[in-house]
Amino acid sequence: MEVPILKQHHYLIATVQTALSDADLLHLRNALLQRVGEFRSRGVIVDVRALDVLDSFASRTLADIAHMIRLRGAETVIVGIQPEVAFAMTQLGLKLEGVATALDLEEGLSFLDKRVATGTAKLARPVSFKR
Repeated sequence: MEVPILKQHHYLIATVQTALSDADLLHLRNALLQRVGEFRSRGVIVDVRALDVLDSFASRTLADIAHMIRLRGAETVIVGIQPEVAFAMTQLGLKLEGVATALDLEEGLSFLDKRVATGTAKLARPVSFKR
């Protein structure tokens, strides 16, 4: 099932409405990466409130999406993780390390507004090479 991706000013909002197969998650990843560049987006919100399960592949793919989008110069926030899902993820040792999360869409938008306004969403990350 394709996840709708809406453009709201300089943000993209992807709302997962039903359980996704592994192929659907990879399609979402690719679509978001492509649209960040196409629309020159500064932030992405992935709303997962409709999901009652986040398995290891889904968790890893969400983390990968956030890291890849950061490399494209935008920030990502995962919103709407249900309490039961958070509990199960913790019990299974699944983590979204380095990924911003928020309670709901409103908090996610607020987070992105602050990150963009303060300039903490950098266009490029310094890279050092050692010889």
